[in-house]
Amino acid sequence: MGLVPLFIIALVEGQPVRALVLFLVAGITDGLDGFIARFYGQQSHLGTFLDPMADKLLLTSAYVMLAMTPTGGGFAIPVWVSILVIARDVLIVVVALVLFLALDVTRFLPALIGKVTTAVQVITVLLALVARISPAFEIPALVGVYLTAGLTVASGFYYIYRASRMSEGPGPASG
Repeated sequence: MGLVPLFIIALVEGQPVRALVLFLVAGITDGLDGFIARFYGQQSHLGTFLDPMADKLLLTSAYVMLAMTPTGGGFAIPVWVSILVIARDVLIVVVALVLFLALDVTRFLPALIGKVTTAVQVITVLLALVARISPAFEIPALVGVYLTAGLTVASGFYYIYRASRMSEGPGPASG
């Protein structure tokens, strides 16, 4: 979480190389932290909440900031794609909260499509940052943007479908 403000400042100051390094460092240290916690059995209840929040904070910040055209031009993620990414995350949180409050569901596990979507969202951020450094990466970044949009919508609908099945409870309709 501590690197998020530095990442935002780097983008505001028009320093995509620094922003890319900070994004990579945040991702690598997050992965190492999770691995070490699991390997040594040091997982905590607080960590299970803070880790995904930190991930979402970094990703949301990246999509908001990369939707802004940098001074002097450069690659920007379309605002509508950033809105889709953020709206899907809000949808997932709201659905999980409703399931908890209404049905006492305490675990709303991620689906494969959700994990793939998040991976593509991260790759798209990386490509967008690299495209700000080297315009040769604008086409791959644009492909990533459209893949992100499609997967984000598909996974959002999947989570809605899954939540509706969970709310039906046991019985013939949920089998």
